[in-house]
Amino acid sequence: MEQKNGSSFTGFILLGFSDQPQLERVLFVVLLIFYLLTLLGNTTIIALSRLDPHLHTPMYFFLSNLSFLDLCYTTSTVPQLLVHLRAADKSISFGGCVAQLFVSLGLGCTECILLGVMAFDRYAAVCRPLHYTVIMHPRLCALMASVSWFTGFANSSMETVLIFLVPLCGRNKIDHFFCEVPPLLKLACVDTTVIESEILFFSIIFLFIPVALITFSYGQIVRAVLRIKSTAGQRKVFGTCGSHFTVVSLFYGMAICAYLQPSNNYSQDQGKFISLFYTIVTPMANPFIYTLRNKDVMGAMKNV
Repeated sequence: MEQKNGSSFTGFILLGFSDQPQLERVLFVVLLIFYLLTLLGNTTIIALSRLDPHLHTPMYFFLSNLSFLDLCYTTSTVPQLLVHLRAADKSISFGGCVAQLFVSLGLGCTECILLGVMAFDRYAAVCRPLHYTVIMHPRLCALMASVSWFTGFANSSMETVLIFLVPLCGRNKIDHFFCEVPPLLKLACVDTTVIESEILFFSIIFLFIPVALITFSYGQIVRAVLRIKSTAGQRKVFGTCGSHFTVVSLFYGMAICAYLQPSNNYSQDQGKFISLFYTIVTPMANPFIYTLRNKDVMGAMKNV
């Protein structure tokens, strides 16, 4: 009996980098090192944010949320990739593929919103310093973080259902190293124009609404900085906000490259390396970006 859709599969085959066996060996070593650094860096941020009373502030509350998110995001894909790089069996069950797509989309959407919330926190700290503790009340911080997580996974639920309703007609070889939207849509045996348009619409919303909040926040921050006459004061503000802006640039740059391009311009090899960057390099870099020039975190590390 002919298989008509994804639900009739026992699983998928993740082709990954199997056509380049020499590259697989190099990637295994590099990704293992990067993954261990990701675990170490993000776990350190979370631990310090909880153990040092000086870091019990809204900024580090959101930063620990970001670190936990990065830990989850990397762990949802990289351990499986490491196994597939060294094993002949590169299969993933249908349920595992659905779960992986749901989790990765949910965490990606959550990070979009969380970065916008963190930009608002920096705006309040720089532009409303006298009212900062009133504006960024612990209850409001918890509410904004909860809304970020809930909205991200609500959107992921909708997009995951849309993708797995597409008929696959027996196709089960995914030309990628994890279950990702563009290569999954490549398996469809019907026209996916409508589905792609719907996904693009939701992606634009979840990219550009937080971007609007970030743009507003940093526009106000720049105005505030220009009013500061002392060079030391300007450097302090740039030091506080520069790390967050660097993380935002990395994340949104990769998200735009990965999702906001037509499928006919989508290169599988290009997509794999872009995905490698935002699933392992960015989560690894975030803790170092926030700690290397951050006296509070370096001081907390010494104290702890």
